[in-house]
Amino acid sequence: MKVGVLTGGGDCPGLNAVIRSVVRKGVQAYGFDFVGVRDGWLGLLQNAVRPLDVSGVRGILPRGGTILGSSRTNPFKHEDGLRRVRDTLAAHGVDALVVIGGEDTLGVATELHREGIPLVGVPKTIDNDVSGTDYTFGFNTAVSIATEAIDRLHTTAESHMRTLVVEVMGRHSGWIALHAGIAGGANVILIPERPFDLEEVHEQVNSRFEINYAPIVVVAEGAIPKEGQMILKDQSLDEFGHVRLSGIGEWLARELSQRTGKEARTTVLGHIQRGGTPSAFDRWLATRFGLHAIDAVKDGDFGAMVALQGTRIVRIPLSEATAQPKLVDPALYDEVQVFFG
Repeated sequence: MKVGVLTGGGDCPGLNAVIRSVVRKGVQAYGFDFVGVRDGWLGLLQNAVRPLDVSGVRGILPRGGTILGSSRTNPFKHEDGLRRVRDTLAAHGVDALVVIGGEDTLGVATELHREGIPLVGVPKTIDNDVSGTDYTFGFNTAVSIATEAIDRLHTTAESHMRTLVVEVMGRHSGWIALHAGIAGGANVILIPERPFDLEEVHEQVNSRFEINYAPIVVVAEGAIPKEGQMILKDQSLDEFGHVRLSGIGEWLARELSQRTGKEARTTVLGHIQRGGTPSAFDRWLATRFGLHAIDAVKDGDFGAMVALQGTRIVRIPLSEATAQPKLVDPALYDEVQVFFG
C-alpha cells in the first residue's frame, strides 16, 4: 500500500511528530510506502507530491512547523478540484491519505471521503476546537507560550501601573484565552462564547487599580462586546469564508484607557503561539495520534478520525468531529470567574 500524508491549515507545533510517527510505524510494522503532499490540499491540486521515507523523517520530532508545508486551500473552491485531487492520487498510485488538520482541513476530508477517497484524519489546532477529542496537539504549546508572555507582562504592568491587554488566538473558541489566562493570573478573560459587557470589564479593571495592582486582560481574537460587532483587520475572506481577525485588543485598550484615565497597552501574540518547538505533551500526543492513524489505514477504517478521550486514543467518524466546533463549556467559564476583577 502507498499512503499519502498531508498537513493543512495553520501550522502548529507537533505536526512533524505525527508525520514521523505515521511513516516510522507504517514502514517498519506494515511495509507501506509513503509520499508527502506539499502545502496541504494545494499539493493535490498542483501535483506537488514527493517520496517520504524513514530517513526523510529522521530528526524532525522536536521541530515546529511542518516539513511538508501547509496552506489554507479548499479544493472545492477550485475549478475541477475534485477531479484534480483524484488525478494526482492516481498518478502517484496513492491508495489512502492521512490528513492532519483542523476544522477546515478535516471538513474537506469529510467531503472527500463522501466522494469515495479513502482517508483517515488526525486533529491538530492550537485552538483546541475540534469536537470529539479532549485535546488537539499544538494547544498545550500555545497555552505555555501565552502563559509565559502573561507572566512577563505582570511585572512591566505593575512597574508603570497600566492596563495590559493580551490578545491571543481563538476565532470561535476561547480555550487558549481561558487556560493561559487562568495559568497566568489574568484579572479579566474574554472569550468568543461569552459576549462581554464593556462596563463590567471597566469595573473589573478599576478594582485592580483600587488595591494598587495593575490589571492584565486576556482576550481571544474572536471575542465580541455585547451589542457590538467582531473587530476585523479587513473584510477579505479566505477559501473557507473566514475573515481576518485581530484588532479587538487595540480597540479594548483604547476603550479602557478612556474609561479609567490610565494608560493601557496591547500585546498581540499572534503567530508566536504557533511557532517553535512543541512541548513534551504535544510531542507525546502527536506521536500517539500518528501511531493510531496508520493503524486505522491498515484496518481500512477510512472516514475515521483519531481522538484523545481520557488517556485513550479512539476512532470517531470524521463527520461527527467536523459537524460543529468544540466550544468552551459555559459552566467552566463560570467556575473561574472568582478570579476576575
